[in-house]
Amino acid sequence: MQRCISASSAAAFALLLGLPGCAAEVEPPPFRPTATVEELMRTMIDPAADAVWDAVVVDATPDGIIEIVPESEGDWIRLRRQAVTLAESANLLLVEGRRIAAPTSRSELPGIDLHPDAIQTLVDEDWQTWVEVSQEFTAASLTVLEAVDARDVDALLNAGTELDLACEACHAVYWYPGFSDPRPADDTQD
Repeated sequence: MQRCISASSAAAFALLLGLPGCAAEVEPPPFRPTATVEELMRTMIDPAADAVWDAVVVDATPDGIIEIVPESEGDWIRLRRQAVTLAESANLLLVEGRRIAAPTSRSELPGIDLHPDAIQTLVDEDWQTWVEVSQEFTAASLTVLEAVDARDVDALLNAGTELDLACEACHAVYWYPGFSDPRPADDTQD
């Protein structure tokens, strides 16, 4: 009899262990973005991108050519931190519900760059384009990371250019879409 109870207890215990796997899947809690895109740009993306762009500098002076490149292991480690920040901050741009800017934010150059509310409208009306330019930024950031990991100065210079192009592609859509020719068209001339 003791043996039957033990076998029954073991079967019941095994059944209980299997029950959590049968429970309805619990949806993960939604992301709760606290920073705006503008804050991400100012505190994470722009400083990290500047570190990448400033890592390789060739300057022609009256005294000759000055080259600044990462040389020590510490230089590369610091640069890698910035590259990781870029790649991961690109993911943060894709958190739905993140606002472009705080309600008190204003255009820095009225008439050239868009008001934050106008940018928010563009993103809200065409989320897919926002995703695409964010993914281009991610790809460029990963190219920077690969160049840093390879300790390849030439690849880093090229990756920095790719990063700049990805940034400008987004800015040309959302920040200053009329920048290529900010002047209004003159319809009075033939």
